[in-house]
Amino acid sequence: MLDPSHPSSIWSLATKSSENLNSIKTMWNNHEPDNSIPYSRRELLTRSGTGLGMLALAGVMNDAGMLPAAGTGTSGPLAPKRPHFAPRARQVVHLFMNGGPSHLDTFDPKPELNKRHGQPLPTANLRTERKTGAAMRSPFRFRKYGESGIEVSELFSQTAQCIDDIAVVRSMYADVPNHEPSLMLMNCGEGQLPRPSMGAWVTYGLGSENQNLPGFIVMCPGGYPIVATRNWRSAFLPGAYQGTYINSKQRQIDKLIANIKNHTISPGDQRRQLELLRRLNERHAVTRQHDPQLESRIQSFELAFRMQGEAAEAFDIAREPKHIQESYGDGIPARQLLMTRRLLERGVRFIQLWSGAGQPWDNHNDIEKQHRKLAGAWDRPIAAFLSDLKQRGLLETTLVLWGGEFGRTPVAELPQLNGRDHNHYGFTCWLAGGGVRGGYVHGATDEFGFRAVEDRVHVHDLHATMLHLLGFDHEQLTYRYAGRDFRLTDVHGKVVRPLLA
Repeated sequence: MLDPSHPSSIWSLATKSSENLNSIKTMWNNHEPDNSIPYSRRELLTRSGTGLGMLALAGVMNDAGMLPAAGTGTSGPLAPKRPHFAPRARQVVHLFMNGGPSHLDTFDPKPELNKRHGQPLPTANLRTERKTGAAMRSPFRFRKYGESGIEVSELFSQTAQCIDDIAVVRSMYADVPNHEPSLMLMNCGEGQLPRPSMGAWVTYGLGSENQNLPGFIVMCPGGYPIVATRNWRSAFLPGAYQGTYINSKQRQIDKLIANIKNHTISPGDQRRQLELLRRLNERHAVTRQHDPQLESRIQSFELAFRMQGEAAEAFDIAREPKHIQESYGDGIPARQLLMTRRLLERGVRFIQLWSGAGQPWDNHNDIEKQHRKLAGAWDRPIAAFLSDLKQRGLLETTLVLWGGEFGRTPVAELPQLNGRDHNHYGFTCWLAGGGVRGGYVHGATDEFGFRAVEDRVHVHDLHATMLHLLGFDHEQLTYRYAGRDFRLTDVHGKVVRPLLA
């Protein structure tokens, strides 16, 4: 529903109807009340349960053409909600290194690989997706950082300056060594079947603090990752909870957010269009009560209209002081993270940042060059972002997650000794802020980094822990669909309590 290529995308809906403005005006000017509609407006809203979308189209906008802000009586699917218990975190930022960064070259040093470089491991290799052979040492140096003395690779030497605020989980594991199901597992809690994404579950549970921006925003520069919009879908949850995609490769605001400005008609004329749409949808809803697709379409129109007043300002990093821009640096990750901080300040609930289209971190060969390039683009901006959040008091209530869908093997992919295959048996992610225990390493892989062996953390456990920090019992955050109560963690997951501050 919210795919930017879809005609009902909130981006395209912002100005799409202006193409037919003359015909719409004619229809509106000639419009007469339809006494054939059997319900009054109040009765219709009560019967159809369409909430915020219909209320918006029913003309509750203020003189500026906007809906009332949260806390002024507005209700609807994205209205702020209370969790099960007092939360430590209120917002989430997911830094997704799609393709699978090597834990062995970033946050999980293995000296044994230096000793056995080019030699077979003394234990049989675990089954991998492709043919692998001898051990491969990391081409990057590790050193200890912070008061905690946690070892981090030179690839993330600047991020390591914040290590005392970070919990490194070195014992992650997933189900299979393939990108598609592992992406789905990490993002949606299920590797095969259609399920709502993590961001959709969080906005379903908490709503959003800003009704003029999407509650769940996804930035991926240059196009889509593997399996595209399925990574941020709402599935059987209402469409209002689906992620809104932004091509963060673009610098100009009009290209970053397509159709955000309407150069054709005035806000007053747009309001008249929405009033006409309300009447048409009112007639349509009489025979289609409780239609979630209709409600999603209505919400898309009204959110697109509201965004014209706030989104352009929120994404405009040129408004930031020069010293702030310089601290983040240049490049796409820097712009993404600075935009993210601005969105957090404006109450957006869940923000997911991707490395790029496809799977950039999937380095089966020449891993030294590729990982150095990728980490070089992310390291400084991440450090600036964490420091910026902390300085502004936002890190206390913002949960930051870094990682990919899996890690890489300690044995090199054949025939050359310069790349690593997929490894779901053991990998690393890290968390910061939002009630996380900083300066802490949880779990461990074996001496070669092949398999998680100590205090193992499945992706379901990671999700359960994140929901706990947001104030939810993951077993109770459910949605009834097809006769069953579904949840992000399915029938699995446990809270990893040592990660909690």
